Amino acid sequence: MCKRKIIHIDMDAFYASVEQRDNPELRGRPIAVGHAGDRGVVSAASYEARKYGVHSAMASIKAMRLCPDLVFVPGRMEIYKEVSDTIHGIFREYTDIIEPLALDEAFLDVTDNKLNIPLAIDIAREIKLRIREEVGLIASAGVSYNKFLAKIASDYRKPNGLCTIHPDQALNFIARLPIESFWGVGKVTARRMHALGIHTGHDLRQWSLDGLIREFGKIGQLYHDFSRGIDLRPVEAVRMRKSIGCERTLDHDVSTRAAVIVELYHTTEELIRRLSAKNFCGNTLTLKIKFSDFSQITRSLTQEEDLLTMKVILPLAKRLLAEVNYEDHPIRLIGLSVSNPHDEEADGITQRTWEQLSFEFE
Repeated sequence: MCKRKIIHIDMDAFYASVEQRDNPELRGRPIAVGHAGDRGVVSAASYEARKYGVHSAMASIKAMRLCPDLVFVPGRMEIYKEVSDTIHGIFREYTDIIEPLALDEAFLDVTDNKLNIPLAIDIAREIKLRIREEVGLIASAGVSYNKFLAKIASDYRKPNGLCTIHPDQALNFIARLPIESFWGVGKVTARRMHALGIHTGHDLRQWSLDGLIREFGKIGQLYHDFSRGIDLRPVEAVRMRKSIGCERTLDHDVSTRAAVIVELYHTTEELIRRLSAKNFCGNTLTLKIKFSDFSQITRSLTQEEDLLTMKVILPLAKRLLAEVNYEDHPIRLIGLSVSNPHDEEADGITQRTWEQLSFEFE
């Protein structure tokens, strides 16, 4: 069977780089996109800031302690979307099989590309050059025969990276890969794997499928396949909107029921506004709570009826909130989202059109 030719494009420090591109005074300086106030959170950080340990989702106060010269700039999501549209226009000159993961990241299947370029590495190199010349930004690219390895390759030499993982090199490459680099392995799972003696792709490959499923559930199949260079997921050219949500970073931490209910009500109001604006139907409600120590939990429930109105959503949100112990753990952020759409036509997304909905400037 013919191997696919998959490219993963990832813009380097996208939001911060756009700000530096548009404001020459910010170039070469450590910057953070977000709000610098006491309740602020870093939404994105330039590479100059990352050298100090500043990263996204970090409290602004901590970021400024790590980097006293850090410059905060407000986010401009509409500009980022416009830049992303331009970049995707470049992609479409090579292939229509494009799967966006975010405004700054996408997979491209160039097996049968429009320009009949035989080597995917040449397409990746050309796309990187065009993004640099036409958009003024730097991208990293990874090339391989499946999505897992293409993503690993794009991360391998960032920033401004270009890496190919050939089929005959894949198993040796994976064997040396730290387990933290695998898709689906977060900090908690990595700790569990370390406790089981799994530190690298080679260690993971020694486990049987039954053993991985026993330890990690269904995702054990994914770990088993990835360790062997197997990823059968296609690049999906049509991305259907999966959920709509909103988050509120509170002006101050709250721990009394009355104050939390007020904030929950306002969050529900914003969620309903977004559902109406996007004509979105779903029947799973998810509550996200971030506590004052930045730990967070989520709770979800699914109903048969559509979640569209205050009358329906607020009681469900209160039911989920009742499962959360916040009296001894003050709440910093409340988020709500509706997912599990059952009417694809109501989704309003057509081929070649995609919108990131989860990014919130706080």
